[in-house]
Amino acid sequence: MDVRVGHSPDPDDAFMYWALTTDLVATRGFRFEQVLADIQTLNHWARAARLEVTAISLAAYPFVQEDYALLPHGASIGSGYGPVVVARGQTEVDALGGLEIVVPGAMTTAFLTLRLVLGDFAYRELPFEQIPDEVASGRAEAGLLIHEGQLTFSEHGLVKVLDLGEWWLLETGLPLPLGVNVARRDIDRLGDLSAVLRDAISCGLDHRAEALEYALQFGRGIDAAVADRFVSMYVNELTQDYGDEGRSAVSELLRRGEAIGAFPAPVAVDWVAS
Repeated sequence: MDVRVGHSPDPDDAFMYWALTTDLVATRGFRFEQVLADIQTLNHWARAARLEVTAISLAAYPFVQEDYALLPHGASIGSGYGPVVVARGQTEVDALGGLEIVVPGAMTTAFLTLRLVLGDFAYRELPFEQIPDEVASGRAEAGLLIHEGQLTFSEHGLVKVLDLGEWWLLETGLPLPLGVNVARRDIDRLGDLSAVLRDAISCGLDHRAEALEYALQFGRGIDAAVADRFVSMYVNELTQDYGDEGRSAVSELLRRGEAIGAFPAPVAVDWVAS
């Protein structure tokens, strides 16, 4: 069976799926094609159930829950760190609500989490890789950074105002689940497919040097040290399996999003059996 796997062109996602480009993982009869797109595009594609397996923002899951179930692995979860809000100079968190903030998409988990902090605020959507320059140039007052921008914003002369992962940990005591992997419900042998993808993640961690070398080509010019650090942040034990802590974090974030009216319908968290 042919399976298209959608993910962002980022070192952490590429690291997770490196093993699918090798013969190190038994594919159980599945043939995989990796489809690369930015996370906001993947979120919109999921609303049309375009891909069999895809990374999406956790905040997008309520919009696609009829077609997709959550895989028990492959998540980008950070404990005490996450997307950051930046500005050109020192800015108080309390002042952010009065600024226009450029964001990488209104369906991203980063955007939802910022809404939990600020309530409603003025925003403008922009591709994530353009946000640092938009703020540094003065065309935007503040920006919400995801992916490796969390680590490289100072190279643009920007100052961190708020780390959403740090805020979430202090608020809930839980790690912040950002990106998740989902599988379309109409796939035959979902359990087998899940097992192959789990094995791919484990294989990457077991062959870290080779997987990281492969992932570097998706780094958009960042150096090996930054890519290594970024992969370490978001490919970890919670990526292999959410466990009780990770699943609690998913439920809590979605519960809070539902409470502020962020979703079109009540959320039913449904996991593919591991």
